[in-house]
Amino acid sequence: MLTDLFTPSVLQALDIAGIFVFAISGALLAVRKNFDVFGIAVLATATATGGGLIRDLIIGAVPPAAFTDLGYLVTPLLATVLVVFLHPQVERINRAVAVFDAAGLGLFCVVGTTKAYEYGLGLPFAAVLGVVTAAGGGVVRDVLANEVPSLLRWDREIYAVPAIVGASLAALLIHFEALNPVSSALSALAAFLLRLCAIRFGWRAPRAWHRRSAAAEEA
Repeated sequence: MLTDLFTPSVLQALDIAGIFVFAISGALLAVRKNFDVFGIAVLATATATGGGLIRDLIIGAVPPAAFTDLGYLVTPLLATVLVVFLHPQVERINRAVAVFDAAGLGLFCVVGTTKAYEYGLGLPFAAVLGVVTAAGGGVVRDVLANEVPSLLRWDREIYAVPAIVGASLAALLIHFEALNPVSSALSALAAFLLRLCAIRFGWRAPRAWHRRSAAAEEA
């Protein structure tokens, strides 16, 4: 189904673009954490490929794409080099990186859902793996950096919700046999725009109703 929607070269180009942007975000966090160059490379690679790797292992697409395509290895390393030598400049375009990260989120949640369905998963579970593909790398990044994953923090703009929306739309389109290049692009666009709105307007997920907690709130 993926090859029906996109040619292999286009699909690979989209994948590599998303991997590069996610690798930048991982490398920037590593710099803020004062990691050495090896640590920066590890965090960049884990962020870029973590979600897809988890998905491929679950659906049995082995060896995972991250271990069969040299581009999946080289791209995070290029991002590492860029951040190591130019991280002050990269930090200054952090807003632009956030925009590309949102684009990667939209792309990966749709592609992840479609690929999981191709490998025999039911649509609800395919959508779950679409979300894992989009957000899993960020969770791996935060765990390795000894931080509470941004996905779970109330004081961060919603991240999983846009991925859930995009993956759910893709699953519905598959169900109604309406998934095509235009509709899949619109699903990715919906997730992308929702994430941008969350960043712009500071949208956050609600916390427990009438929450009574003595725990200190993190800034």
